[in-house]
Amino acid sequence: MRIVFIDGMGGGLMAQVISQVAGRLPEGAELIGLGTNALATAAMLKAGLKRGATGENAVCVTAQTADIIVGPIGIVLPNAMLGEITPQMAAAVSSARARKLLLPVTQNHSEIIGMENKPLGQLVKEAADKIVEICGSKI
Repeated sequence: MRIVFIDGMGGGLMAQVISQVAGRLPEGAELIGLGTNALATAAMLKAGLKRGATGENAVCVTAQTADIIVGPIGIVLPNAMLGEITPQMAAAVSSARARKLLLPVTQNHSEIIGMENKPLGQLVKEAADKIVEICGSKI
């Protein structure tokens, strides 16, 4: 099972999710961090990933090989995250066959009507729990 985490800005959101899934996934789960910038990639690697890459091409190529893609909802919205998500990145993620687990964090130019407003910590926990549920627990 290949799980791809995509984040931008400082990478802190996916770093939190990665920290919560560490040690809870079955052996053989491959975790990859993709940052829209080097700072985001570094944060995900520091959180415990062994593999990471940065930039548009890394996102576009690796998204196509993922079983699960995890990230803020902005990864499927062109020009989100202050322009860090290019239209090509958004298209690659949204068209990937992978199951997408998107955290509904605020975007300046988009609102999701009907979504319950939850604290970020709760969203992170729910995302980590869903990843473990999909992959099957190691414990």
